[in-house]
Amino acid sequence: MGSSSPLAGRRVLLGVTGGIAAYKACSLTRLLTQAGAAVQVVMTRSATRFVGPDTFAALSGLPVRVDLWEEPGTALHVRLAREADVVVVAPATANIIAKVASGIADDLLSSTLLEVRCPLVLAPAMHTGMWENPATRANIAALRDRGVRVVGPVEGSLAAGDEGMGRLAEPEDISAAAEDAVARGHDLAGRRVVVTAGPTWEPIDPVRFLGNRSTGRMGFAVAKEAFDRGADVTLVVGPGTVEPPEGPRLVRATTAEEMRDAVLEAARDADAIVMAAAVADFRPAERAPSKLKRKDGPPELRLIPTPDILRELSASKGGQLLVGFAAETEELEGAGRAKLRAKGLDLLVVNEVGREGTGFGSETNHAAILSRTGEDEPLREWRKTELATAVCDRLAELLSR
Repeated sequence: MGSSSPLAGRRVLLGVTGGIAAYKACSLTRLLTQAGAAVQVVMTRSATRFVGPDTFAALSGLPVRVDLWEEPGTALHVRLAREADVVVVAPATANIIAKVASGIADDLLSSTLLEVRCPLVLAPAMHTGMWENPATRANIAALRDRGVRVVGPVEGSLAAGDEGMGRLAEPEDISAAAEDAVARGHDLAGRRVVVTAGPTWEPIDPVRFLGNRSTGRMGFAVAKEAFDRGADVTLVVGPGTVEPPEGPRLVRATTAEEMRDAVLEAARDADAIVMAAAVADFRPAERAPSKLKRKDGPPELRLIPTPDILRELSASKGGQLLVGFAAETEELEGAGRAKLRAKGLDLLVVNEVGREGTGFGSETNHAAILSRTGEDEPLREWRKTELATAVCDRLAELLSR
């Protein structure tokens, strides 16, 4: 560990909440300080019933913070949040998880967590029933979707002599997660990344259009992950039902033609382009100047191809990385591999659509990441945030070569 650790010279805010596993946070504090981090411990009142603040002060060498009002006239929670390079909450009780998910700020720790903008790592610890409660599961899912890293829990001995899922992960695993969060937080710094998201709408008349069910969630997750890891991100977004993330530079487009023009302009000085948008393959050859009337009967629509943005980018990409997304209903890997070759891509995410629980509008994707070099991620279920992290991991790795 020590100076070779990504935590060396970093500021870690360690939140300790009220559970029997609070004693393990002492070992975690020691590991973080041995890695070279400055560890600021923030405890809840309940946590002090299990371990005294003086113990953590001795281990960290810094005063422990407990009271939101201990520095009258100052915004202590704001300062603590802004000073941190990474925040770790261990143990994270069901209560603090619910507070973070709901935006409740009623003590120093929860107020600080609502203010943080750096990576957040939660290490849950609680009885099995609390962990498996639908409310807790929903809160964890919501936090993961926001990019929060969750470590554990694991199976093992619990309070009151019970056994089951809910035991705090080992301090070494939590420390490793903090290291990973810090390392990833800067691995795209200085890189310019263009991401597309959402559908395109191809007008039939002034009120109707050809479109698809894309909401933009997948592209938004990639854009947010790249931005959080230090990239200069331009997000070209089609019309959708989900608000885009804050941070990336936003360019809006409605039709495939408009998206093409916006992407080609943004791609001029980009290091990587991630085409997660569901761009329409066809558009009406002619747009009716006025609303088509029902009484006139069904119109005959002649369709023509829209621009193949990926092919255009591939033809002129030079040293840029080019990542495509493919929505398929069958033979995913075969269809994806063919598109990877035909479009000259570095990576392709092939995603199953057409059934519940995957693809457009869902929280999860049944997808594989295919690589030009054959370093593939096999077909499996992903949360969209997990898939975005994996894509950005690949970008960071390839751009560092």
